Amino acid sequence: MAQPPREHTLFQPVFSSGAEDRAYWVKLLMKIADPVVNNLSDNLLKKNMPLETPADYQFIAKDVSYVEAVGRMAAGIAPWLSLPDDNTAEGKLRRQYRQRMLRGLKNAVDPNSPDHLNFADHLQPIVDAAYIAQAFVRAPKALWEPLDSITKRRYVEAFVSLRDRASYYNNWLLFSGLTEAFLLKIGEVHDPFRLAMAVQKMKEWYVGDGWYSDGPKFSMDYYNSYVIHPMMVDLLRIGVEKKVASANDLANAEKRMQRYASFLERMITPDGMYPAFGRSITYRTGAFQSLAQSAWEQRLPETLQPAQVRCALTKVMHRMFDGTQNFDNNGWLILGFNGHQSEIADFYTSTGSLYMATLAFLPLGLPADNAFWTGKPAPWTSVKAWDGEAFPKDYHVDF
Repeated sequence: MAQPPREHTLFQPVFSSGAEDRAYWVKLLMKIADPVVNNLSDNLLKKNMPLETPADYQFIAKDVSYVEAVGRMAAGIAPWLSLPDDNTAEGKLRRQYRQRMLRGLKNAVDPNSPDHLNFADHLQPIVDAAYIAQAFVRAPKALWEPLDSITKRRYVEAFVSLRDRASYYNNWLLFSGLTEAFLLKIGEVHDPFRLAMAVQKMKEWYVGDGWYSDGPKFSMDYYNSYVIHPMMVDLLRIGVEKKVASANDLANAEKRMQRYASFLERMITPDGMYPAFGRSITYRTGAFQSLAQSAWEQRLPETLQPAQVRCALTKVMHRMFDGTQNFDNNGWLILGFNGHQSEIADFYTSTGSLYMATLAFLPLGLPADNAFWTGKPAPWTSVKAWDGEAFPKDYHVDF
């Protein structure tokens, strides 16, 4: 049936070029990460980082918030730092940033440093040791191999020290599993039970169509993106490489993350908003880690073109971070989703927790000449749907 001509479109997103988008992503990543990287590099993190907490906060912020900030920021920035050096303005900036990161990582485990991080007490370091390990996995030549032997040994000892604590019976099993997988990858003695337990329980907790349950009961939140898909895939890749995990399990995990990524892309509205549901919503753009990792690894679903994902994520970033509402006067992230909304922060959330937001920036690990950055600007699914254009059907996927 012929459709009447459209006099105008409902939504007309402003599409910038891929080069402009990349420059914006780099600038924004620096804006978010600068306070953590620069202060840690200068041994000033604990002196200068605020420790904002909600009224019902149940931890000791000075014991856990700093390691949260370092681990989460490192996992997000690692792919960008993994790119080879070049003489472009971005390349020079990246080289400087990598050098500061390496100094900071050394300070973080130096017992004589004022910024020595806590791995020995409380449960929370189980989480953020895993994000540090994930940063090493994502950028081994940039962030792990250049470390001196003493610093490497200190990280190994810190990761091993976590074995005196048990994870919660949910996505936390992946934190222990990934840390052990990293130890296995670098030739250290690992705990095979923790690694195998993470894989087995997540397989049991898969509920279908790209979604895992976070423990025995399903929770409708973004933990499939904050933690579950990316860490499950990374853990299994190491396991397959070291012949302690099944290649079939890895293939399924990759397809499941790919399917979940398609949901995340459809959640981005034409004006760059996305649903603020579930716990830990203060992690902001960390909600898109699974989509970002799929793009970085060039494993997007066939229905998604890299350029449309770039444009969708860029729109979200503009929507959330172009103003000053999510930063304090010194550039630190503040408690909230889009503004200072401390009442929505969960009982385990403090300033350091918020640096999960960097996990949306993983595609910066793709070189500037990759199709993700060079592709012609393209509308994402919700733009096409609400503007009356053709867009892909969506069906349940079973694997």
